[in-house]
Amino acid sequence: MIKNYLIDMDGVLVTGKTLIPGAELFIERMLAAGTKFLILTNNPLYTQRDLEHRLNSIGLKVPAESIFTSAMATARFLQNQNPNGTAYVIGESGLTQAMHEVGYVMTDSHPDYVVLGEVNNYNFEMIAKAVRLINDGAMFIATNPDSTGPTEAGIVPATGALAALIEKATNRAPFFVGKPNPLMMRSAMRYLGVHSENTIMVGDRMDTDIVAGVMSGLDTILVLSGVSRREDVKRFPYRPTQILNSVAEIEITTE
Repeated sequence: MIKNYLIDMDGVLVTGKTLIPGAELFIERMLAAGTKFLILTNNPLYTQRDLEHRLNSIGLKVPAESIFTSAMATARFLQNQNPNGTAYVIGESGLTQAMHEVGYVMTDSHPDYVVLGEVNNYNFEMIAKAVRLINDGAMFIATNPDSTGPTEAGIVPATGALAALIEKATNRAPFFVGKPNPLMMRSAMRYLGVHSENTIMVGDRMDTDIVAGVMSGLDTILVLSGVSRREDVKRFPYRPTQILNSVAEIEITTE
């Protein structure tokens, strides 16, 4: 049976600005075979075109339409829940563009939602405004639960850390859309037009990628090129379908 692929990015295809060996050949094999695939990332900072450029610049030739972010999943979730609503958005272009594309209006005047994504810079007034709006009745949504993220300079606070600050001040927990929420996986499959029975999740983390795949009814491949090690697997009550050293070992089915 021909398989479709949902593929995590960091630790699976790239490490920072470095390609994982064999990643470019894996993408080339899928493109040559006409395999349907999406590169998934919990990082909501960048647009599809931004990420296409960043990946192309290090030798990974991926079309923009084959990239799916937690910002895109969040925007689609909100459009499904409350079409053409309003939101106070804390985030960069990846999130604001996704919100505009589904018809949302961004405002700080009685919004339906406060939507939080990762930011490069934020200030006290921005956070205070989010707290006031949530206390006044706005629903609290966050793109992803990651508390930290990697940069060239090292680890930095990410969406989950900022969400914790707002949650503490409001006593209102956000609804996280990104992995490991299976909503992210199902949104990606709808975007790609595929079914769980024919789709494989490829990731490097047991606690986000693999569990999200398992909860979504997908076959899963754990690659050992990122966070999780082979010996870590036994600590979890679920198992990946396969464990491989890297994506270079994945065989693409063409018939």
